[in-house]
Order: sequence, then C-alpha cells, then structure tokens
Amino acid sequence: MRTLKKLAALIAIAATPASILGQTLKSPDGNLTLDFSLNHSGVPQYQLDFKGREVIKPSRLGFEIKKGKHLKDKFEVVSVDTLSHDETWRPVWGEEAEIRNNYKEMLVNLRQKDSDRLMSVRFRLFDDGLGFRYEFPMQKKLSYFVITDELTEFAMPGDLEAYWIPADYDTQEFNYTRSRLSAIADSAECVRGPKYDWTDRPGKTAVQTALMLRSDDGLYVNLHEAALVNYPCMHLDLDDKNFVFKAMLTPDAVGDKAYMQTDCTTPWRTVIVSDDARDILASRITLNLNEPCKIEDTSWIKPCKYIGVWWEMINRKSRWSYTYDLPNIHLDKVDYTKTKPHGLHGATTEKVKHYIDFAAEHGFDAVLVEGWNIGWEDWSGKMKDEVFDFVTPYPDFDLPGIRDYAKSKGVKMIMHHETSSSVRNYERRMDEAYKFMKDNGYDAVKSGYVGNILPAGSNHYSQWLVNHYLYAVTKAADYEIMVNAHEAVRPTGLCRTWPNLIGNESARGSEYHAFGGNKPSHTTILPFTRLVGGPMDYTPGLFENDMTKYNKKNTAWVNTTLANQLSLYVTMSSPLQMAADFPETYERFIDAFQFIKDVALDWDKSYYLEAEPMEYLTVARKAKGEDKWFVGGTNGAEPRTAVVDFSFLPAGKYKAVIYRDGKDAHFRKNPQSYVIETKSVSPKTRLKVYEAAGGGFAISILPE
Repeated sequence: MRTLKKLAALIAIAATPASILGQTLKSPDGNLTLDFSLNHSGVPQYQLDFKGREVIKPSRLGFEIKKGKHLKDKFEVVSVDTLSHDETWRPVWGEEAEIRNNYKEMLVNLRQKDSDRLMSVRFRLFDDGLGFRYEFPMQKKLSYFVITDELTEFAMPGDLEAYWIPADYDTQEFNYTRSRLSAIADSAECVRGPKYDWTDRPGKTAVQTALMLRSDDGLYVNLHEAALVNYPCMHLDLDDKNFVFKAMLTPDAVGDKAYMQTDCTTPWRTVIVSDDARDILASRITLNLNEPCKIEDTSWIKPCKYIGVWWEMINRKSRWSYTYDLPNIHLDKVDYTKTKPHGLHGATTEKVKHYIDFAAEHGFDAVLVEGWNIGWEDWSGKMKDEVFDFVTPYPDFDLPGIRDYAKSKGVKMIMHHETSSSVRNYERRMDEAYKFMKDNGYDAVKSGYVGNILPAGSNHYSQWLVNHYLYAVTKAADYEIMVNAHEAVRPTGLCRTWPNLIGNESARGSEYHAFGGNKPSHTTILPFTRLVGGPMDYTPGLFENDMTKYNKKNTAWVNTTLANQLSLYVTMSSPLQMAADFPETYERFIDAFQFIKDVALDWDKSYYLEAEPMEYLTVARKAKGEDKWFVGGTNGAEPRTAVVDFSFLPAGKYKAVIYRDGKDAHFRKNPQSYVIETKSVSPKTRLKVYEAAGGGFAISILPE
C-alpha cells in the first residue's frame, strides 16, 4: 500500500512564542508521535513521543558550512508532502526470511529566506522508531559545499542510563560501560584503556553509535544511523548538563567533515524506541532505511561456517611472519627462499591441510588462513605504502597444492587481505587480488585495516574511508566475492543493498580474550548496539579459557563458560560464523562441539524471548527452509534462571537437545562445567534453565 498526499505548496505562517509551522506525524499504530516545527529564529527542530512519554525533547536540525551562510536558521516551510508505505521484502540472508517495511512519511521542504537555498528533511515513522535524513535538491544557490559541522541534536528527557563506548575516529574496540549520562565524562579515560598510535579520541563526553539508553520508567531508546554512504561516520557529543547529544562527524585530514554536491542526501539518523527491550532486538529499521539489493543474481552469496589458522597467532603461539632475518621488506626485492625461517610461521602447507581435514570431517564450509602472503615482517606501524601485494605466498605455503587439496575435500578457502591501512595500495591492487582469488577458487575475503590510515592524517571513519570500504564491497561483487571487513566503519544496514557484505568486525571481538579479556557481559550488550547495523564476525566457539595452555607467556583468560560460547551462535546471528578454537581443543569436547556443527546460519524467523541490555538475552530461531529450531541464552555477570517459552513451535512434539551450564559452572572458577541432556517439548512447554555467571545455554530442536 502506498498513498501520497500533497499539502499546500505554501503554508501560511501561524506563529507561537516558541515555534511556528508545526507539523505532526503519527506512526502506523499511533503509538509514536513526531512533531516538526521552526522556532522563532527559523531554526528547524523535531521532537518524538512514545505513548505520550517524551523520547526526544525539542531538538535542532541543520548544518554549519565552510563558505557562505550556515544552514541552520531563518528557514521557512515551502511545502510538506506525506505518504504511507507498507511492503514486505525478502533479504538474501538474515534473521528472518521476510521483512515488513511499514511507515508513515513526512517530507518537509525548507527555504532559507536570506540565501534562497533549499533543504529538505525526510522523516519516516515506524511502529518501533524514527528515521530522518537531510536532502539537498539540485539548485543554483547551493551546488558544491563543505560541511564543517552537523547540528543535529537528540535531546534526552533526563539523566538516562547509557550503555556506551567512547568516541574514537579509528576504532570501536572497547568494552561497554553502563552509567548515567552525567557520569560519562568522569569515566571516559579509564573506559578507553591503553592508547593505540592510530586512534584519535575526541572529547570526554563523546560516545559512539549505536548507543543504547534506558529511562528509569523502562523506556528503551537506541540512537544510530542507517545507509552511511558518501558521508563521514557520526558520533554523539553529549552536553552532560542538559543531556543533549549533538552529531559529531568524523573529520578528514584537514578537519573538514563532508564534501557535498547537490542533489544529495545524508545518511538516516535513527531512533528506535520501545517499552520492551526485546523490540530493540527485533527492529528492522536500519535495514528498511537502506536501498534494495543492487546485485541482480545473488545465487553465489552463501552463508558460511568456517574454521581457520588465526587463533594461534592471536594468542601468540605462532606468527604471521616467516623470518627474523630482514630489518625491512621491499616486496619487489626480497627473496624469502634465501632467508632463514624462524620456525613459528602459522600458515604452513602441512598445518593448513590439517585444518582442511578437520573442516571436511565435521561439515564446515571453509578454512581461513592468515599470514599466507609475504610482507608480514614489517606490516604495521611503519606508514609504509606497498605493504602487501595480495598474490605472493610464503615459501612454506603451497597455494596451488592447498587449493587442489581443499577442492578434493569439498572445502572452500577464505582469502585474507590485511591492508595495514594502506588504502591506496589496496585500491590499485584490488582487481589483480580479486581476480587471483577467483582463479584459485576463493569466494570470500577477510580484509583488515590495522594501523594508521594512508594517506597520512586520514581517519578510519572519515568520508573518504567510508567510500573506500563500500568501493571494496562493490568491486568484490563484480568478481562474485563475499567480504568480511575488519577494522572498517561500523555497519549501517548496507548489507541489504550489498548482501555480499556478509560480515564485519567493527567492535571488540573474541580476540580480546587473548589480550586481557572481554567483560562477561560483553555479548549481552552487542546485540543492542553493534549488531543493530548488521552482523558481526565475532569469532565465537572458544572452549579453552586458559591461554597459558597455548602460550605460557600469555596469562589472559576467556571470561565465559563453554555453554555461553555455544549460545552466541544463536544470540549473535550472522551468516558468517567461525569456530575459532583449535581442532585439538574441539576434539576434547566433541559432544559440545556438536551444537556448532548443527546450528544454522540463515533463518526463516526469529523470536526474542527474554532481553535486558548488558544482563541477558534469550533468542529462538527457525532455520531457513527446514524444520529445525535453535535457542540461545547468553548471560552476563550475574547468575540467573532463564525461562524458555516454546510457544514459537508449531503444534506437535519435539526433541530438544540442551547444552547448559553445570550447577558449579562459573566463567572464572569452572568454565568448562556443562551438561547435555535431551527432553521432549511442545508449544506448551515452559523450561527453566540455570545460567551461571558469564554463562548461558544452547538448544537444538527437531520434530520427534
């Protein structure tokens, strides 16, 4: 259904002391109310209510630009267009096979009276929240312009509880903190932890999106952005006296924010809201605000479950590099066959074949190998342009032999492209690298952007880098290659438009368990924050907690129980899932490993049974096209008892295999205590399951 109503081309001005030209929009179910107005100075502003409760207090809109009058005041309303939209579309992969896109829209067309320049604000109001963006039509008075500041505000109704990580123009890899808005400034430095040489930290009160908030009376609010294209990534800077967030755009090397050419649009700014935390997880606003799929034939895009030569480098049991002989590397001069191997190289032919054998035996789709290509001896922190060539293997990595061996076993290989943030080098070599992949049977690539961005002075999340990440994805689509980008900008739903973007890191992943640990609550907040924009390559499945078992010098600890690790394959849905631990470790716990083998990657339907940010969540999902259901319960730092309501099942009887924490389980004291049991269940079953501190459970369900 789609209806359009055109209001008067020119609306008569009816002033009040506070505002003029008020316009109101209701969500389809009537629970959300958006009000737009101009204040007495012609400043555009909006506010949002949910069931009569303030979500966003009156908040300004507009921009400061580099030359000419700022686009922030003395506006008048030219016209207002409204429409209703209701459709259902089918994603290539995801948490459900069909997604409803149902909203009311209001397009407010503005003219700045003293400059005669035009700007529009398009609002889309869904039952679960709001999306709005700025639009600039082609016009003589505004053609090319540079944005130096976006003035968009999100004024909070009070000192809400926030679940946040500090703003940074180069990384999101922080543990989350829960605090009042008023306490963010005092916590910022200790939350950041050690400083990396490639990170940039703007302001003590600035935080990153997706930002999760909760009011004292149980209203849940999520602030983020959607469809980030040709524009810098947005952070939020907090006025902690008045509890007003303002957009903070990532600058480029000279301090400018966005270079615009009309006609053009900004990304959507999103506000997801509900009085039930489960609705935040179920929201599809971010995807719905992105463009439909641009890949005509998507048959080559396939969800993937993989293992890989990776964890042993992360915990320093082995190395990405091949030799210690050379003080630096010139790709066009070095002859590795004349160097002495240091004996710790991880990506050897023999070892990779072992992983291929394990993948084939247990039904995994693919094997990732890092450190296969030359250049790792001086890859990071050197501001070096030609770091890698993406086509030349080390002498002990027989690429053709491994290619043929994997093919004989029915296993795919995943290529690794670490760019070391030398973006120019990657772009000029990209066609050659992707063609090399296709010639050798690699259908997916894990890319990385560790270190200082080249050209020097650029940030990971600036407009130019945002464009690069999307360029890599669209170029990969030309070669029918799937992309899993690490250290790139956080996702904003672009996987709808480009579903070959099957994964991102863009948050603190499992690797940090080998660097000192993630909080036990970490994976109970990621679904409310990072995953709002798209799936994460979190790399779960760590069954061994004690890193000294792999490397005596590494005293880090995995702060979860084994059952918690199983739960993540359901609660942190992704079409790309890794079993990150060693094959030898899985063989010690082969009964628990069965769940990782069984769990699906793509879904017909998802059911959010229990949820509280940073505390717990319980999610059930139906495998796409199969009569199989899986349930995951991920718990935070405090033990609890989950209640699993099986009413999502169709009528009938089912066998449930339950993988849960033992009674004495604890993420630190006894993480490998688990129980596997089988029960008969039906839609009427209500099952209580104990979850330890840092624990959880996983359930496989089949018809009896």
